[in-house]
Amino acid sequence: MPSPIAEALAGFLLVATLASAVLRPKGLPEAVVAVPAAGVLLLLGVLPLGQAGAEARVLGPTIGFLAAVLVLASLCDRYGLFDAAGAWMASGSRGRPVTLLALVFAVASTVTAVLSLDATVVLLTPVVFATVAQLRVRAKPQVYACTHLANSASLLLPVSNLTNLLAFSASGLSFARFGATMALPWLAAIGVEWLVLRRFFATDLGGRGETAGGTPRPFPVFAGAVLALTLIGFFVTSVFNAAPAFAAVGGAVVLAVPALLSRRVAIRDIGLALELPFLAFVLALGLIVKALSVHGLGSLVVHLIPGGTALGSLLLIAVVAAILANVINNLPAVLLLLPAASAAGVGAVLAVLIGVNTGPNLTYVGSLATLLWRRVLRQRGEELPILEFMRLGAISVPAVLIAATVALWFSLRLVG
Repeated sequence: MPSPIAEALAGFLLVATLASAVLRPKGLPEAVVAVPAAGVLLLLGVLPLGQAGAEARVLGPTIGFLAAVLVLASLCDRYGLFDAAGAWMASGSRGRPVTLLALVFAVASTVTAVLSLDATVVLLTPVVFATVAQLRVRAKPQVYACTHLANSASLLLPVSNLTNLLAFSASGLSFARFGATMALPWLAAIGVEWLVLRRFFATDLGGRGETAGGTPRPFPVFAGAVLALTLIGFFVTSVFNAAPAFAAVGGAVVLAVPALLSRRVAIRDIGLALELPFLAFVLALGLIVKALSVHGLGSLVVHLIPGGTALGSLLLIAVVAAILANVINNLPAVLLLLPAASAAGVGAVLAVLIGVNTGPNLTYVGSLATLLWRRVLRQRGEELPILEFMRLGAISVPAVLIAATVALWFSLRLVG
């Protein structure tokens, strides 16, 4: 098949895949269109089997880590970790919406950094809904905080986001140095998000709700300890050049065995937590993007990445990454940009990461986490106006992107 036709076909199937993921007709999983689309490209030879296999091997550790973290987060939820966080937010806020928003920021930023952004949108968002209902305060500021921080607060650690894992591999940094370099951009992004949401929802944050009553929920010490040891395991695996998925699997197994023995969970629950259709969607999406890259888009992207670590270069890279994420989703965007960014240096790789992680707060299609967040809202019958989502994003994304990139520029000079 001629390359222009192959590229057009791959582009059409990518658009169809993303449209299906956003609209989800009849509630069907995202994989319903993505997997057949990838299959068509393989059958027609648009993506040779050898290159498809190589791409699958590149994405394999990332998808494996996502599966392990989804199970780990689900088990933490079963042990009551998220309910305990909700009770802490409810009692700590004393019915004050602004204080509640600050506590949601603290919890969402921590959960995103340690358990990945998927845990924030899938498990913390329902808890936040329950908390605002208990306190009888308006839900919008707190719920929007979940999705914005799932993206913006995922800058800190390699395990915070799928895009981080890919950038981590391309950067050549250790786990600790990655976290040290991204700590300042992470704090800058969270700080700007706070200022924007506090201002945007000033009316909703007025007044005062009810004070939480009842007996305080005890903190699940066992689950908290396993989670802390898992985080330490991420650093240890990095030292031995092992995939962080091993630490996540270890934490999930340690939580799963007593939970299964005590019948807190069943095998079926763990199987559902794996989200196999979503994992298949991620793999299929990667293959579709690889087909586009092979037939010309990859060469075009190379010219968009400037070299050097000057502030202007880093800002340009972050802006390009953010725009591309909002057009084709952040996972395809990072897959397209990383080869060129790796050649330009560590600063370019991390600037790409800022763009693909903070940029997606502008549109629903921008990140997989935003799609999951929207699914949670739909399941509750609480979907928010898309124009409001985009209006908030138009205010927050440029400010967060600039602040985080400037912070990265400083951090590269401080950390080295």
